[in-house]
Amino acid sequence: MKIGMTLEGGAMRGMYTAGALDVFLEAGIAVDAMVGVSAGALFGVNFLSRQSGRVIRYNKRFNPDRNYMGLLPLLREGNIVDTRYAYQAVPYTLDPFDDDQFRASGVPFYAVVTDMATGEPEYIRIWSVFAQMDVLRASGSMPFVSRPVTIGGKQYLDGGISDSIPFRWLGEQGCEKQMVILTRDSTYRKTPMPAGTVKLAYRKYPRLAGRLLRRHIAYNQALEELKTWEKAGKAFVLRPSCPIEIGRIEKRPEKLQAVYDLGRADARQCLPALKEYLT
Repeated sequence: MKIGMTLEGGAMRGMYTAGALDVFLEAGIAVDAMVGVSAGALFGVNFLSRQSGRVIRYNKRFNPDRNYMGLLPLLREGNIVDTRYAYQAVPYTLDPFDDDQFRASGVPFYAVVTDMATGEPEYIRIWSVFAQMDVLRASGSMPFVSRPVTIGGKQYLDGGISDSIPFRWLGEQGCEKQMVILTRDSTYRKTPMPAGTVKLAYRKYPRLAGRLLRRHIAYNQALEELKTWEKAGKAFVLRPSCPIEIGRIEKRPEKLQAVYDLGRADARQCLPALKEYLT
C-alpha cells in the first residue's frame, strides 16, 4: 500500500509542521511520496534530508535579523524575505541543507506553485533542492509581499493560492493512505480577502485574482472533503490542538519555539494511533 504525506503551508505556522515532522522522523515513520505547499514545501524537504531540528534552529537564528525578513527586504527587493540570504546563504553555508541525503531518500517530493497567468496549480517534483531552489522559492512566495518567480518563462507565486491542501492530488498519484498535517485548528474557517486590494494588486492577472477571491470557498470545501476522507480511512489528519497565534513573519524566537513545541506534543500524542493506521 502506497503511503503519502500532505503538508499545508501557512508561513511561520509551519513551525507546527516542523515540530511534527521531527517527531515522525525520530519515530521512524516512512512514506512513499510527499507534497508540500509554501512553508510545507520549504520545511518538508528536511524530513527527507533527515535533518531533525534544522527548521526551528535556523528560523530562531535568522528571523530576528532585520536584513533576513521584514520591511527592509520588502523595500529593497520587493520580497518579504531576502532572496540571497534565505535561499543561498542559509542552505549552502550558514546552516547547510543535506541535498545528498534528500536525493538519496528516493522518495518523490512535490512542491505546489501557482501559475500567475492561468491561476492553476502545478505540482513540480523536486529532484534536488539546490538545483530547484527557485521552485521552492516560488511555492513560498506569498501574494502581495513577494515578487513572482520566473521558471521556464512562466511566472509563479505561492502554491497555496490554488491548492492549499493538495491531498486530493496526492491521492490521484496512487497514495491509498495519507498523513495530512494542517496548520490550522479544527475550528478555523477561511474568510474572504478584500476584493479591492486583490483586484488592484493583480489587475494584470485576472485569473490569479479570481483564484484569490475564491480561495476561502475552495479552502473551506477542502476541509469538509478531508473530513470524509478521515472517516473513510483514506487520511490521517494532524491538526493543532489549539489555535496557533503567531505572525506570518514572526521574529520572536520564543513564539517560534512555542509553535514548534506544540507540533511535537501533538505528534507524540497521535503516534500510537498513526502507527496503527499505517499498519
